[in-house]
Amino acid sequence: MSDVGSFLLLSIAVFSGAFVSGLAGFAFSAVAGGILLHVLQPLEAVPLMMACSIGVQATNLWALRKTIQWKESLILVLGGLLGVPIAVWLLHTTDAKTFREGFGLAVALYAGYMLFRPSLSYLQKMNQRRNALVGFGGGLIGGLTAMPGALPTIWCDMHGVPKNQQRGLVQPFIAAMQLFALALMLMRRDLSSKVFFDLLLSIPALLAGSALGIFAFRYVNDATFRRIVLLVLLVSGLMLLA
Repeated sequence: MSDVGSFLLLSIAVFSGAFVSGLAGFAFSAVAGGILLHVLQPLEAVPLMMACSIGVQATNLWALRKTIQWKESLILVLGGLLGVPIAVWLLHTTDAKTFREGFGLAVALYAGYMLFRPSLSYLQKMNQRRNALVGFGGGLIGGLTAMPGALPTIWCDMHGVPKNQQRGLVQPFIAAMQLFALALMLMRRDLSSKVFFDLLLSIPALLAGSALGIFAFRYVNDATFRRIVLLVLLVSGLMLLA
């Protein structure tokens, strides 16, 4: 990206994705990809979004370090690490587009229903065995849709988990899944010098968006945060369909 217009589009995309991810904890690629995939080739846009998203997650982990639940999140992470290699295999053997569309429809329907239902009833307390299955599903789905945090976020919503506890549980999982995916991309040498150059150009927008998103997160209550998360899930699901 050398001209001013492309640089501005890059900055707007990264800032928007970083802000939403800083506020809701996930969906950087869903937001930033709406712009980047129109100005960059997928082989450049996807690694760039992955690298930027890891930067956002690192910022989130540092800013929310006092509420991170490392031990509880480890169960999700271990399950997810088992799911990612299967997703990589499925990408080369099945129609991933159909899966993405089906998952997008399911997420959109869930979020739309939960946004407008008149009353809430939550599931019983989480247990480690189910959390491991959710982590496995999150890793599997994340490898096919680039949205590893969607399933654990829905799982937390179904249990009525408060915003700080939810971010403390899901944030390390998303970071671990993205680091694992980036490591696989590095092994396959999918990161070109142009991706690194665009990443350097993105740093100011990345830091500004993340900081503003985290600031907004700290000043919204649990009810507002839940509506924001469901809205982000709804939009992300619809974008998978589109």
